[in-house]
Amino acid sequence: MKELCVIGSGNMGKAIVKGILKAGLLETSQVIVTDINEEKVKRIEKELSISGSCDNQKAAAESHIVILAVKPQFYKGIIKSIQNVIKPETIIVSIAPGETLEKLKRGFKEGAKIIRAMPNTPAMVLEGMTALCGNSNVTKIEMEHIKKLFNGFGRVEEVPEYMMNSVVGISGSSPAYVCLLIEAMADAAVKEGMNRQQAYTFSEQAVMGSAKLLLETGMSPSELKDMVCSPGGTSIEAVSVLEEKGFRGSVIKAVEACVKKSMEL
Repeated sequence: MKELCVIGSGNMGKAIVKGILKAGLLETSQVIVTDINEEKVKRIEKELSISGSCDNQKAAAESHIVILAVKPQFYKGIIKSIQNVIKPETIIVSIAPGETLEKLKRGFKEGAKIIRAMPNTPAMVLEGMTALCGNSNVTKIEMEHIKKLFNGFGRVEEVPEYMMNSVVGISGSSPAYVCLLIEAMADAAVKEGMNRQQAYTFSEQAVMGSAKLLLETGMSPSELKDMVCSPGGTSIEAVSVLEEKGFRGSVIKAVEACVKKSMEL
């Protein structure tokens, strides 16, 4: 028996496995990853020194925890292929937006233990953010076990299910927004004469350091902003331009659009 089966070896599936292994929460011998593509299976076996398979049914039948790490459009087929081999004690974890607990429940036998998780790709460097919610069949001890696994590669918050679409907007998809910000700052630095690699380094470290400062001190974003913005200084000048150009409103609208799309899936 394996402790963990991850169905799907895409970016998120790999991030979860890498995070768990890097944190030392499971041994490589306890994990199996499946994929329909045999070449991908071979690559991940070599890269992570874990078992790989193209047989979802066999892998799921022999695992205590099964994480569904495929795109929502493939869920119906994947669930159909494994629904009859899932044991009563197996914990099923879905990471797909739009796949509600009620919808997932209909695909499995009565009494199935189902958890929805919404992680993000910084899990690859142990700095992920994950939201969890489970159905009534999941015990407190089982939820704590899943929390521990996901907490191994970042932070975890248990939330009511109605908040999961919001989580997609501010956490699951937000690395894309942050990368746009970093890229824009780096472009500005290059325009002013800095070489590209240094521009990325300065921008990336500034974003990471600012977030770490907020998380570790409990300071609010507005407090840090005010601390940086001296009267008549450079920072308040930049903030003034961002406000004039609708930076804050654009971010809000982007998150709202993301949440709406998540609800439609």
